[in-house]
Amino acid sequence: MDPLSQGIVGSVAAQQLANKKVIVLSIILGFFSGMAPDLDIFIRSSNDPLMALEFHRQFTHSLIFIPVGGLICSAFFYLLFTKRQDMSFKTTYLYCTLGYASHGLLDSCTSYGTQLFWPFSDYRVAWNTISIIDPLFTIPLLIFVALTIFKKKIILARTALLWVIFYFSLGYIQHERAEKLALSIAEARGHIVKRIEVKPSLANLIVWKAIYETERKYYVDALKIGFGNKIIQGTSIDKLNVVKSFPWLDQSSQQAKDIKRFSWFSNGYLAISKENPNRIIDIRYSMLPNEIHGLWGVEISKNTDRKEHVKYFFNRENNALALKKLWNMLIN
Repeated sequence: MDPLSQGIVGSVAAQQLANKKVIVLSIILGFFSGMAPDLDIFIRSSNDPLMALEFHRQFTHSLIFIPVGGLICSAFFYLLFTKRQDMSFKTTYLYCTLGYASHGLLDSCTSYGTQLFWPFSDYRVAWNTISIIDPLFTIPLLIFVALTIFKKKIILARTALLWVIFYFSLGYIQHERAEKLALSIAEARGHIVKRIEVKPSLANLIVWKAIYETERKYYVDALKIGFGNKIIQGTSIDKLNVVKSFPWLDQSSQQAKDIKRFSWFSNGYLAISKENPNRIIDIRYSMLPNEIHGLWGVEISKNTDRKEHVKYFFNRENNALALKKLWNMLIN
């Protein structure tokens, strides 16, 4: 999720085992340790644009790395200030590790994919129960943590944890409802579903994006899941067929290898951009949940050296207009 949410959840995790005397320190340690795993964004290459995709949410986010990440954070903060605050290294390590541990689990609740089981598996865990940015989740937590700092009442820390549990439970329930509705849509269309994915749209748990795969196509619809459900018709697109779309591509070239790497990152949800036949898009993400307009993708070139990497691109949409349309979906 966004850095603020990661930090706040880290604070909530750390303060669960704190007492009134050190609760503020536990919040600070949990906050910064909760954000620390995202330092992997600095692992990148100017020659290989996909390296950043491979390493983000990889080893720093894995379950097995939690004790190591907690140790690195605690050593840093112990030398920086907790030693002078008469907090032992053992206690510093406890709060830092609790904060650090929350990060990968929180990211796994989103749709981006987190390698929780690295190095034993490169499977990208994505439970699809919360948006990458969700103020309705984060703002109440921010209020609870702020009140805990000023009032130093443990009950407020417990309340913050209850809010996390409640919101994740709500996300799970909404996800199951959305998936059931998406399957009924496919059945009504007479489609045989090979796989299906539903995920919340930006900053809410009401409007969901549903993607299902048939033999040759991907179908995308928006679903409004509330007291009464509503289907907002979407569109479809042909699945990527590398050999058919790019008969000139040398399958042993770096570009062909990069397409496979990008397919792993995108969980295979790839298609050719309708605007540019040399661009391959990740159809899972778009500003509007009933559209196929990949926010990112890779571009290949016919006239290039076989050792040359693909180009990575990020689509710039009219975000203000898209947000207005999404708001209309929410309220209508």
